[in-house]
Amino acid sequence: MTANLKATTDQFFNLDPHLILKCADLNGYTPTGEIHQLNSYENRVFEIKLEDGKSVIAKFFRPQRWSKQTIEDEHEFCFDLHADGLSVGLPLRAKNNETVFDANGILYCFYEKVRGRMMQEVLLHQFEKLGSLTAQLHNTGEKKEAYNRNFFGPTQDNKWVVLDQLNEVIAPEIRPQYMELADHVFNSLDEKLDPQGFIRIHGDLHRGNLLDNGKDDITIVDFDDFINGPVVQDFWMIFPDQDFAPTKEFELFLKGYETLRHFDERQLQLVPYLRAYRVICYAGWILNRWNDPSFPKIFPEFNTYRYWAEEFDSLRKIIKD
Repeated sequence: MTANLKATTDQFFNLDPHLILKCADLNGYTPTGEIHQLNSYENRVFEIKLEDGKSVIAKFFRPQRWSKQTIEDEHEFCFDLHADGLSVGLPLRAKNNETVFDANGILYCFYEKVRGRMMQEVLLHQFEKLGSLTAQLHNTGEKKEAYNRNFFGPTQDNKWVVLDQLNEVIAPEIRPQYMELADHVFNSLDEKLDPQGFIRIHGDLHRGNLLDNGKDDITIVDFDDFINGPVVQDFWMIFPDQDFAPTKEFELFLKGYETLRHFDERQLQLVPYLRAYRVICYAGWILNRWNDPSFPKIFPEFNTYRYWAEEFDSLRKIIKD
């Protein structure tokens, strides 16, 4: 790591409240000085109270995570979705129309504050609405490509290097079995995925990124993992059962989806591999964030046999072939 990057990274790990307030002031906001840090492992996210009684959300991106162009692709997608009538957490434009700014090498932006509760528990009647909402998202997503974002998949997304990195840290007692299964998952996805059918998708559409305002309106937030990928990636995280067995909930979801867009149910065959891929990449994500002082505290068992034995057991339950 170069000296300049280390300095920038150290500053990111210990963001100065004065810098946060200065960034808000430079972009035309009038903060009261009250700041609340919000939950985010990857980035640094703050709610900044303003003198007019409102709040603005400031997101400071982890250095070298995204370029300005990749973030702008994300923002363009959000604006496209909003223009097509979807409720999404919108980035805020400055007077010069920019949405991404630089503070001593740390990219940052502002978002409107979205009110609502996370949909950890989805009521039966809401699944059909979620299906139509996801179809709307995909109808907008297919209108153009995100040229600066990756394509989903081990080879397309440059994820094979993750296996080489994990090979160095996996508990030796479990390493051969883990790597054999991980290789199978990655090879299977490379074989089964067809980038020709990829569109812009959310990429991380779990229930925590869906907010219910109590008036039967659902707002989609956090497009940080937005990518060009298969539409089924935006299906499976809404449903917690690993086998993706037919359920009344999924039937309603699919009914809502197919009122606006056809879904090729052959894509459901990808779901076990997508689940396993997420498990493996999540471990790689932790490893590549280990120099962040917060990560050893959040994941204290990461370097233990117990952690890797549980990871392997999870993968083995997901992949049954």
